Amino acid sequence: MYLVIGLGNPEEQYAKTRHNMGFSTINKIAEKYHISFDKKKFDAIYTDTIIEGEKVILIKPQTYMNLSGNSVRQFVQFYKIPMDHVIVIYDDIDIEKGIIKIRKKGGPGNHNGMKSVVQEIGSDTFPRVRVGIGTPIYKNDMINYVIGQVPNEEYEILEKGIKVAAEAVIDILKNGIDHAMNEYN
Repeated sequence: MYLVIGLGNPEEQYAKTRHNMGFSTINKIAEKYHISFDKKKFDAIYTDTIIEGEKVILIKPQTYMNLSGNSVRQFVQFYKIPMDHVIVIYDDIDIEKGIIKIRKKGGPGNHNGMKSVVQEIGSDTFPRVRVGIGTPIYKNDMINYVIGQVPNEEYEILEKGIKVAAEAVIDILKNGIDHAMNEYN
Protein backbone atom coordinates (compact mmCIF):
# COMPACT_ATOMS: atom_id res chain seq x y z
CA MET A 1 0.00 0.00 0.00
CA TYR A 2 1.14 3.53 -0.81
CA LEU A 3 0.21 6.87 0.70
CA VAL A 4 0.36 9.62 -1.91
CA ILE A 5 0.09 13.00 -0.22
CA GLY A 6 -0.32 16.31 -2.01
CA LEU A 7 0.55 19.34 0.09
CA GLY A 8 -1.52 22.48 -0.21
CA ASN A 9 -4.09 24.74 1.38
CA PRO A 10 -7.89 24.30 1.35
CA GLU A 11 -8.86 24.47 -2.29
CA GLU A 12 -11.84 26.76 -2.37
CA GLN A 13 -9.66 29.76 -1.59
CA TYR A 14 -6.24 28.53 -2.77
CA ALA A 15 -7.02 26.26 -5.75
CA LYS A 16 -4.91 27.93 -8.45
CA THR A 17 -2.01 29.10 -6.32
CA ARG A 18 1.63 28.08 -6.60
CA HIS A 19 1.56 26.59 -3.10
CA ASN A 20 -1.12 24.07 -4.17
CA MET A 21 0.95 22.13 -6.70
CA GLY A 22 0.65 19.05 -4.47
CA PHE A 23 -3.15 19.23 -4.38
CA SER A 24 -3.29 19.95 -8.11
CA THR A 25 -1.14 16.91 -8.87
CA ILE A 26 -3.29 14.66 -6.67
CA ASN A 27 -6.37 16.04 -8.45
CA LYS A 28 -4.79 15.24 -11.85
CA ILE A 29 -4.18 11.63 -10.76
CA ALA A 30 -7.75 11.34 -9.47
CA GLU A 31 -9.08 12.79 -12.74
CA LYS A 32 -7.10 10.29 -14.83
CA TYR A 33 -8.53 7.34 -12.88
CA HIS A 34 -12.03 8.83 -12.43
CA ILE A 35 -11.67 8.92 -8.64
CA SER A 36 -13.45 11.30 -6.29
CA PHE A 37 -12.39 12.34 -2.82
CA ASP A 38 -15.22 10.96 -0.75
CA LYS A 39 -13.72 10.39 2.70
CA LYS A 40 -12.58 12.52 5.62
CA LYS A 41 -10.24 11.38 8.36
CA PHE A 42 -7.13 12.58 10.17
CA ASP A 43 -7.65 16.23 9.18
CA ALA A 44 -7.68 15.32 5.48
CA ILE A 45 -9.91 14.50 2.59
CA TYR A 46 -8.84 11.31 0.89
CA THR A 47 -9.78 8.35 -1.20
CA ASP A 48 -8.45 4.83 -1.52
CA THR A 49 -8.16 3.04 -4.82
CA ILE A 50 -6.05 0.75 -6.97
CA ILE A 51 -3.60 2.40 -9.38
CA GLU A 52 -1.38 0.29 -11.62
CA GLY A 53 -2.09 -2.76 -9.46
CA GLU A 54 -1.12 -1.02 -6.20
CA LYS A 55 -3.46 -0.11 -3.36
CA VAL A 56 -3.13 3.66 -2.94
CA ILE A 57 -4.54 6.25 -0.59
CA LEU A 58 -4.58 9.73 -2.15
CA ILE A 59 -4.52 12.37 0.59
CA LYS A 60 -5.04 16.14 0.72
CA PRO A 61 -4.40 17.41 4.29
CA GLN A 62 -6.83 20.16 5.28
CA THR A 63 -4.72 21.64 8.07
CA TYR A 64 -3.16 24.37 5.92
CA MET A 65 0.33 23.89 4.57
CA ASN A 66 2.39 24.62 7.68
CA LEU A 67 0.65 21.91 9.74
CA SER A 68 0.46 19.22 7.03
CA GLY A 69 2.62 16.86 9.05
CA ASN A 70 -0.13 16.32 11.64
CA SER A 71 -2.35 14.67 9.06
CA VAL A 72 0.46 12.75 7.36
CA ARG A 73 1.67 11.33 10.69
CA GLN A 74 -1.80 10.02 11.53
CA PHE A 75 -2.13 8.21 8.19
CA VAL A 76 1.40 6.75 8.40
CA GLN A 77 0.86 5.49 11.95
CA PHE A 78 -2.67 4.16 11.41
CA TYR A 79 -1.84 2.23 8.23
CA LYS A 80 1.73 1.35 9.34
CA ILE A 81 3.15 2.44 6.02
CA PRO A 82 6.91 2.03 5.46
CA MET A 83 8.69 5.27 4.57
CA ASP A 84 9.52 4.15 1.02
CA HIS A 85 5.76 3.89 0.34
CA VAL A 86 4.98 7.45 1.47
CA ILE A 87 5.14 9.81 -1.53
CA VAL A 88 4.82 13.55 -0.85
CA ILE A 89 4.16 16.04 -3.66
CA TYR A 90 4.78 19.75 -3.15
CA ASP A 91 5.80 23.04 -4.76
CA ASP A 92 9.44 24.14 -4.94
CA ILE A 93 10.65 27.69 -5.60
CA ASP A 94 14.16 26.46 -6.43
CA ILE A 95 12.95 24.59 -9.50
CA GLU A 96 11.98 26.30 -12.76
CA LYS A 97 8.25 26.59 -13.47
CA GLY A 98 6.81 23.49 -15.09
CA ILE A 99 9.80 21.26 -14.21
CA ILE A 100 9.71 18.47 -11.63
CA LYS A 101 12.34 16.70 -9.55
CA ILE A 102 12.01 13.36 -7.79
CA ARG A 103 14.09 12.39 -4.76
CA LYS A 104 14.15 9.21 -2.67
CA LYS A 105 14.81 11.13 0.53
CA GLY A 106 16.24 14.37 1.85
CA GLY A 107 15.69 17.32 4.09
CA PRO A 108 12.74 19.69 3.83
CA GLY A 109 14.71 22.68 2.62
CA ASN A 110 12.88 25.96 3.26
CA HIS A 111 9.43 24.47 2.63
CA ASN A 112 7.30 24.84 5.78
CA GLY A 113 4.89 22.08 4.78
CA MET A 114 7.76 19.63 4.35
CA LYS A 115 9.34 20.80 7.60
CA SER A 116 6.08 19.89 9.31
CA VAL A 117 5.92 16.47 7.61
CA VAL A 118 9.54 15.58 8.46
CA GLN A 119 9.13 16.76 12.06
CA GLU A 120 5.84 14.93 12.64
CA ILE A 121 6.78 11.57 11.10
CA GLY A 122 10.34 11.75 12.43
CA SER A 123 11.94 10.85 9.13
CA ASP A 124 13.09 12.33 5.84
CA THR A 125 13.61 8.97 4.13
CA PHE A 126 10.48 9.03 1.97
CA PRO A 127 10.13 9.78 -1.75
CA ARG A 128 9.04 13.21 -2.86
CA VAL A 129 8.00 14.82 -6.10
CA ARG A 130 8.78 18.52 -6.23
CA VAL A 131 6.90 20.67 -8.72
CA GLY A 132 8.77 23.78 -9.80
CA ILE A 133 7.07 27.14 -9.35
CA GLY A 134 10.10 29.36 -9.94
CA THR A 135 11.47 32.13 -7.76
CA PRO A 136 9.65 35.40 -7.15
CA ILE A 137 11.23 38.57 -8.51
CA TYR A 138 11.14 40.08 -5.02
CA LYS A 139 12.17 37.60 -2.31
CA ASN A 140 10.45 39.69 0.39
CA ASP A 141 7.12 39.04 -1.36
CA MET A 142 7.33 35.26 -0.88
CA ILE A 143 4.00 34.80 0.92
CA ASN A 144 2.00 36.60 -1.76
CA TYR A 145 3.99 34.75 -4.43
CA VAL A 146 3.09 31.28 -3.15
CA ILE A 147 -0.53 31.87 -2.05
CA GLY A 148 -1.56 34.64 -4.44
CA GLN A 149 -3.53 34.02 -7.61
CA VAL A 150 -1.46 33.12 -10.66
CA PRO A 151 -1.99 34.78 -14.06
CA ASN A 152 -3.58 32.38 -16.58
CA GLU A 153 -0.61 32.35 -18.97
CA GLU A 154 1.74 31.43 -16.12
CA TYR A 155 -0.65 28.81 -14.77
CA GLU A 156 -0.54 27.09 -18.17
CA ILE A 157 3.20 26.54 -17.59
CA LEU A 158 2.56 25.29 -14.05
CA GLU A 159 -0.09 22.90 -15.39
CA LYS A 160 2.57 21.23 -17.53
CA GLY A 161 4.52 20.52 -14.35
CA ILE A 162 1.39 19.22 -12.63
CA LYS A 163 0.72 16.83 -15.53
CA VAL A 164 4.30 15.53 -15.53
CA ALA A 165 4.28 15.19 -11.72
CA ALA A 166 1.11 13.08 -11.92
CA GLU A 167 2.71 10.87 -14.58
CA ALA A 168 5.83 10.54 -12.41
CA VAL A 169 3.83 9.44 -9.36
CA ILE A 170 2.03 6.84 -11.46
CA ASP A 171 5.43 5.66 -12.76
CA ILE A 172 6.71 5.30 -9.18
CA LEU A 173 3.68 3.14 -8.36
CA LYS A 174 4.09 1.04 -11.50
CA ASN A 175 7.86 0.75 -11.93
CA GLY A 176 9.50 2.01 -8.73
CA ILE A 177 11.27 5.17 -7.67
CA ASP A 178 14.54 4.46 -9.49
CA HIS A 179 12.78 4.05 -12.82
CA ALA A 180 10.78 7.25 -12.27
CA MET A 181 13.90 9.20 -11.30
CA ASN A 182 15.69 8.05 -14.48
CA GLU A 183 12.65 8.88 -16.58
CA TYR A 184 11.68 12.26 -15.12
CA ASN A 185 14.73 13.90 -13.51
